[in-house]
Amino acid sequence: MNTYKRHRFPPDIISYAVWLYHRFNLSHRDIEDLLAERDIIFGSKAVRIWCRKFGAQYAHRLKRNHQGYGDTFFIDEAFVKIQGKPLNVPLNSYLNAMTPSLGRSSRTNCAAMVLRTVS
Repeated sequence: MNTYKRHRFPPDIISYAVWLYHRFNLSHRDIEDLLAERDIIFGSKAVRIWCRKFGAQYAHRLKRNHQGYGDTFFIDEAFVKIQGKPLNVPLNSYLNAMTPSLGRSSRTNCAAMVLRTVS
């Protein structure tokens, strides 16, 4: 059974609009504007109706395909600006200076180490 039967636009356009809504959390008017740039003209009310009618299928499919995020994030470097110049600072060597305590002295020591290596 064709669920897109008796709709004015082809299934590809409808599914793309619904996918945009659920994947990128855009408003109905944003989707209307995005597709208007591609010369596909319709109202935001149509997007609202499509999302209500076909949205559960797409949301379920997106959640099923989502790999999820882990518990740990690894940050290897930081980008900072010193005197207007962007610098790439590796953080691996500075982690040991920050771990003994979270007091002010360890933070200032770490900042001093970063400035010494950068300059």
